[in-house]
Amino acid sequence: MTSLVAEHLDKVRRSLPNGVALVAVSKFHPVEDLFEAYRAGQRIFGESRVQELEEKRVQLPDDICWHFIGHLQTNKVRYIVPYISLIHSVDSVKLLTEIERQAARLPRVVDCLLEVHVAAEETKYGFSSDECLAFLSDFHPEEYAHVAIRGLMGMASNTDDETRVAADFVTLKRLFDEVRIRFQWPHFDILSMGMSHDYNIAVREGSNMVRVGTTIFGERQY
Repeated sequence: MTSLVAEHLDKVRRSLPNGVALVAVSKFHPVEDLFEAYRAGQRIFGESRVQELEEKRVQLPDDICWHFIGHLQTNKVRYIVPYISLIHSVDSVKLLTEIERQAARLPRVVDCLLEVHVAAEETKYGFSSDECLAFLSDFHPEEYAHVAIRGLMGMASNTDDETRVAADFVTLKRLFDEVRIRFQWPHFDILSMGMSHDYNIAVREGSNMVRVGTTIFGERQY
């Protein structure tokens, strides 16, 4: 008998065009739900709290690609650097520097996305578009040999106004394209935008990675 998680996962997958990666956002959901998604073929899971990620990782199969999607404190970087597949939420030069420092100790290269703030809400996390371009213009890859900046991540405004949501995604896509054209980095290829309530709009505006939780797993279990 197919589980509800598997049914929902299949529905989301079928709604996505080829070339769009699905991150199943499993934060606040029990390990049993993750197993259901895993058995249905899902291999990319997103978590936003280091302690919860650590607890789940040891209970689940080793072939899962773990993505960190929440705000990451510098003092927690060392715990996830040994195994994390992608950090979506690099929101400062300080954090990127710490990821480099911890990755160099192993050594391994950690894939990262720069978080860009495009939403209407005030937030203390994320680069502005101008800050992002300024940082990348002065970026010296040789100083970050253990970090690969793979692209950008952002969230749209928390509103039912789909026009505003689309405009936020357009802003982020334009920045993504500008970076690709200006710097010609072959590995800069991920645009992570779109969640349960707006991923269809995000895909329409150019997202190639979506972070979907509630639509797959239901409401969060705190």
